[in-house]
Amino acid sequence: MKSHLTVFALSAILIVSIGMAPAFGQLTNDSIVVTTDKTSYAAGETIVITGEVRDLYSGTPVSVIVKAPNGNLVSIAQVEIGADKKFSTEMTAGGALMKSEGAYTVTAQYGTANRSAETTFEFGGDAVVTPPVQEEDDSLVSDTMVSMGDGNGSIGYEITGGQLLSITPDVDANSLIVGIDATSDGSLTLTIPRSVADALLETGEDDEFFVLIDGEEVDFSEDASSTDRTLTIAFQAGAEEIEIIGTFVVPEFGTIAAMILAVAIVSIIAVSAKSRLSIMPRY
Repeated sequence: MKSHLTVFALSAILIVSIGMAPAFGQLTNDSIVVTTDKTSYAAGETIVITGEVRDLYSGTPVSVIVKAPNGNLVSIAQVEIGADKKFSTEMTAGGALMKSEGAYTVTAQYGTANRSAETTFEFGGDAVVTPPVQEEDDSLVSDTMVSMGDGNGSIGYEITGGQLLSITPDVDANSLIVGIDATSDGSLTLTIPRSVADALLETGEDDEFFVLIDGEEVDFSEDASSTDRTLTIAFQAGAEEIEIIGTFVVPEFGTIAAMILAVAIVSIIAVSAKSRLSIMPRY
């Protein structure tokens, strides 16, 4: 009888122990979980990606990677973890790298490959996105330089085989999105001030940028100085978007439209004409 009571007591303790195990958002056995706020999205909607880790590792962010149904990279972001062991980031559905409908995969990796989790969401296909309207006098654009009127820095560029259309920051992804019209194989050289965008290790030393052309990682060459980082990126005919991912991008840099050379020439002619008028003798 006594042995039966002992077995019963041990069984009860085991059941209670299992019932009192910490839930930790389903992280009893998993080191990280990730989810989205919805299971499907339309173009233009905000995708909210959240997650939680089991253990905190100081100075280690979570890499949140989104891939298209064909496996191409759509976005990558380095997300800091809060003291509550949770993380969150957002992105907008659609764009040059997110056009096809289907199931997109979100992977959250925390330091090493064995600390990762995945989730998926459906996307219904991209719609036509109207480019943002640029305010007058917001930027000064020439055929070799893109600069902001508010003193937020400028990016020098040289391009062959096409035309630079726009430079847009993605603050969440710490990246610059460069729109181009590649009429033939060519290359783009960007001289990026460190005050505008940079890639640094925690020690303050230079890290490598991560460069994608239409979602595919590509090689590039770089020259660095104490004030600038100059990247030369080769592209093929038909390329539309180059994304340069670092660890920092200035939030105020804003959307910049690079005007075609003809517009730049017209501007120069207008300024020259105004200068001639200002020096004409008055009677």
